[in-house]
Amino acid sequence: MANTDKPLLIKRYASRRLYNTETSDYVTLEDIAGFIRAGREVQIVDLKSGDDLTRQYLLQIVAEHESKGESVLPVNVLNDLVRSYTTGMQSVVPQFLAASFEMLRDGQSKVMENLAHFPNPMSAMPGFEAMRKQQEAFMKTMMGGMPAWGSTGPAPEGEDKPATEADDLATIKKQLAELQAKLSKL
Repeated sequence: MANTDKPLLIKRYASRRLYNTETSDYVTLEDIAGFIRAGREVQIVDLKSGDDLTRQYLLQIVAEHESKGESVLPVNVLNDLVRSYTTGMQSVVPQFLAASFEMLRDGQSKVMENLAHFPNPMSAMPGFEAMRKQQEAFMKTMMGGMPAWGSTGPAPEGEDKPATEADDLATIKKQLAELQAKLSKL
């Protein structure tokens, strides 16, 4: 069994073919996207030079999905990304994007946890467990197979109940507005 703690090493040959070093076979970009969706880290290196090409290929995977109509990134976000390369914001954007995706993963984890552990009077109803599993599978599919890590932590002060998705969205919007204000001051 392969060690999934280490990134899966993919070597790019001079012919531009991609070689999976664990299974000793050639892979496509779609195969690499599948590894990532399954929660596996991937590292792509040029066989001859040893250069790390991971970012280049990950961007290519995103671009291909976007061009097929599987849009995740709104046009205004893409415009802001392009602008960030020509302004002083380029040093702040990576941390902001990483924090945003961390909050998204935490929110997904919370929803999945609530589906599994939230006491529900309907749970005694025949077929409820099967329905809950279908909902869980739907959520995983909807989130694109992103792994659910961590939790969002305790409820905000003064609240005894867990935050709802609307509360989480409001918090994210507020944090985004604060970060945009800080960025505009730069």
